[in-house]
Amino acid sequence: MRMILFSSRQYDRDTFSEANASFHYELHFQESSLDSETAILAHGYDVVCPFVNDTVDAAVLEQLHAGGTRLIALRSAGFNHVELAAAARLDLPVLHVPAYSPHAVAEHAVGLILALNRRLPRAVARTREGDFSLTGLLGFDLHGKTVGIVGTGVIGRTFGRIMAGFGMQAIAYDPGSPAAELLALGAQYVPLDTLLGSADIVSLHCPLVPATYHMIDAAALAKMKRGAMLINTGRGGLVESNALVGALKSGQLGHLGLDVYEEEGGLFFEDHSDTPLLDDVLARLLMFPNVIVTAHQAFFTREAMNEIAQTTLGNVKAWCDGAPVNVVRHAPARG
Repeated sequence: MRMILFSSRQYDRDTFSEANASFHYELHFQESSLDSETAILAHGYDVVCPFVNDTVDAAVLEQLHAGGTRLIALRSAGFNHVELAAAARLDLPVLHVPAYSPHAVAEHAVGLILALNRRLPRAVARTREGDFSLTGLLGFDLHGKTVGIVGTGVIGRTFGRIMAGFGMQAIAYDPGSPAAELLALGAQYVPLDTLLGSADIVSLHCPLVPATYHMIDAAALAKMKRGAMLINTGRGGLVESNALVGALKSGQLGHLGLDVYEEEGGLFFEDHSDTPLLDDVLARLLMFPNVIVTAHQAFFTREAMNEIAQTTLGNVKAWCDGAPVNVVRHAPARG
C-alpha cells in the first residue's frame, strides 16, 4: 500500500515512521501542500493523506482519482477542507482522526487565557530589558468568574473540567445533548446569546460547518460582556476576522487568543519571517498588546502526534481489511 503525506514536516516523518513499524506501508513524505498544481505528485499512490490547510476540492479530487488514488486519509479531525460531495461522487472514501489528545487543545486554550490575563508576553519582554515595573500588567482572578464553552464535545468537556479546577462557573452552548460530566460540575446549558452576554471568557471548541461559519461576527461580539476575553482553538472560520479589529479598538473585546485563523492557509506552518505579512487583518491584530496569536499549534504535543499517526494508519488498515472506521460521510442537502 503506497501512501503520500502532503504538507509533511520532520515531526510527521518521525511519528509516522515510528507508527508504521506496525503497518509496513510504503510512505512518501511530501513537504508541498496539496492543491490543483501538486496533485500530480500523488499519481500512483493508493492513499493520499492531506493536512488541515491542504486543498481537497472537486478539481483536486478528480485529479487524485484519475491518478489511481483510492482513499483519502486525513490526519486531522476537521474535514471542512474536503469537498465531500465530490469525494462521494468519485467513490473516494474520506477517513479522519476524530480524537487524538483532547488535553493538548484544551490545555493550550488555558495557556492562552493565562498568558492574556496576566500579560505574560509583555511581562517577559519587560524584564529582559531590565524593566521590573508592574504598571499595565494588572490581571484578574479566574476564580469566581464565568467561562462560556461553545461546543462540548470531548475537547470542550476537557476544557470545562480544567476551568472548573480554577473555581470558575461554566455555562455552555451546544446544539446536541448536554454533557453529563459538565452538568455534574455545575455547568448550565444556555442559548448562545445568553452565553455571550454572561461569560467573562468565551472559548470556542466546535467544528466548522455551515451552521457555525462566522458564528462570532460583529453582532455576536456586540452581545459579549464589555471587556470579555475570546479564545478560539477550534477552526478559524468560526470567527469573522474583520469584525475583531473594531471590537478590540472600541474596548468591547478585552482580550483575544487565536490558535486558528480563517485565512491561515499558505501562512501557518511556514516560516515567513523574511517576507512582509500581506494579510492586513492579521497584521493589525498582531499590533494589539491584548492579542495573542499562535500558529495552529494547540494539537502539537508528543502524545497527540503519536495518536494522530497511529489512528491515521489504523484507519487505512481497517479500510484495507474491509471494515472501515472513522468515515466522514457526505450529507446531501435536503430539498
